[in-house]
Amino acid sequence: MIDWLPVIYPYVKAFHVMAVISWMAGLFYLPRLFVYHAERRGELAEPVGSFVIMEDKLLRLIMNPAMIATWISGLTLVMTPGIVSWTMIWPWVKAAAVLGMTWFHMWCARERRNLAAERPQTGRTYRLMNEIPTLLMVAIVSAVIVKF
Repeated sequence: MIDWLPVIYPYVKAFHVMAVISWMAGLFYLPRLFVYHAERRGELAEPVGSFVIMEDKLLRLIMNPAMIATWISGLTLVMTPGIVSWTMIWPWVKAAAVLGMTWFHMWCARERRNLAAERPQTGRTYRLMNEIPTLLMVAIVSAVIVKF
């Protein structure tokens, strides 16, 4: 009997890469929307209302499904025999960074609710937080490619 995980591995890997790209695009863009939203509070209701709609749709329709797809496909890849050696450092670095990325996603979800309720952070805070996914991405890609 043929084990099905090695057979579908390249397809799952391709899907995983596509899901990660979608998730990362949202993680880069949503905090930038937060900056614009926070800095335009008190202006006309229409532009601010547009930010609320864009933030909500980006999170619910793109980022949440992409994060779920990333996790499911990633865990499927990890379960494929012979792919990951947990005696090395790189899978632990990647796992920690993915958990950090997930925390950042949840932070974004909370901040979206705070902005909609008119309880935002400052634009500067959102600018600084916008750097977190970049740092985590560097850790993840370095770990996976270099396999230290």
